[in-house]
Amino acid sequence: MTSRPAPPLSAPEPRPLPTPADPIQAPGTPEQDWHTWPGLRSLPVLDPLAHLPATSGRRPRVLLVAAHPDDEVLGFGGTIAVLAAAGIRLRLVSVTDGEASHPDSRSPLARDLAAVRTRELHQALGRLGADVQSVALGVPDGRVARHEQDLAGRLAELLRDCDLCVVPFTRDVHPDHEGVGRAALVAGTARGVPVWEYPVWAWHWAAPGDARLPWHRAARIPLPPAAQARKHAALECFRSQTQPLGDEPGDEAILPPAELAHFRRDFEVVFR
Repeated sequence: MTSRPAPPLSAPEPRPLPTPADPIQAPGTPEQDWHTWPGLRSLPVLDPLAHLPATSGRRPRVLLVAAHPDDEVLGFGGTIAVLAAAGIRLRLVSVTDGEASHPDSRSPLARDLAAVRTRELHQALGRLGADVQSVALGVPDGRVARHEQDLAGRLAELLRDCDLCVVPFTRDVHPDHEGVGRAALVAGTARGVPVWEYPVWAWHWAAPGDARLPWHRAARIPLPPAAQARKHAALECFRSQTQPLGDEPGDEAILPPAELAHFRRDFEVVFR
């Protein structure tokens, strides 16, 4: 995780990026910029099923880890659909309940976001065709870093019978994503289980050819049309994040259409 990234893939010179205190709050990179960059299409192709053991008498199991309910669908939902259709066993860990997504909202809905987001997630998983074993750890939203050591221990236990761990990108800028990713890497190392990282906010704050992303570890997972359709349907479930909670300041959508566009591709990207 600390190795220096290789030179970026061949691409136009990245446009200058703003450097505010929180890059997630800055204007993001339009999906069209990513779409027209040949670097994404030239990434090595990864078949997730080929990387799971074909052990007689035991179906492989994948541990899916999310900092907030929706992370796993945004970054890896199409692949979840592929794994589910292939009969791979799935265990999903929601580290937080995502209750702090709208800290400044006075909407009644904001007071019940933990329950709302959990319902949205289970509806989305149904649309992915994924029958998962769900584990909610209840770590306070926004405070994962304070619980990182304990989280690594919990994840190590949950990895005991797993063949692969899929987690948020450890350099995604969002502190909860990064804390979950770091804890999972520690747990994966302890168990000898490979860990794949999926970016979420990196598509917003980074730009094509951005040297801050470890392109030398990146791979592209193509999504069959059926999996892509399932993911699109699943994304519609997260209305608390894609629609405003109300009309007042603080009610704004966290994932407006320009952000969702990053997750409607016919492939997904992981760092290995």
